[in-house]
Amino acid sequence: MTTPSPAMRARYIADSVATASPAKLLLMLVDRLLLDLNRGEQSLLAGDRVEANTHLKHAQDIVTELHVSLNLDLWDGAAGLAALYGFVQTELVNANVRGDAAKVKAVLTLMEPLRDTWREAALAVAASEE
Repeated sequence: MTTPSPAMRARYIADSVATASPAKLLLMLVDRLLLDLNRGEQSLLAGDRVEANTHLKHAQDIVTELHVSLNLDLWDGAAGLAALYGFVQTELVNANVRGDAAKVKAVLTLMEPLRDTWREAALAVAASEE
């Protein structure tokens, strides 16, 4: 079996994103956020601040996207979620500046249940549409 070229892989990812439902896009973003947090934490623990910075800045970009795409008028829990995103953003900046792996781990621990909740909600919506 041959490995797909980087161009083929990029095309597959682009097509996946372009055809994903809003719920699937949200899950993709949050999954990538958790991946970046894991990688950032591991890089900090290994003493690689440059690599950690790359992952933590990408995580910050994702949190920014989640925050700005949040419609505060759509549901009454949105303000709380916006506050959570603001807190996470601040913690990630501080963790990156200080090289604090424990802070990254704390954010990861905070965001994992949120990802699980989004996943359950997306499955419930998908089931109701069948």
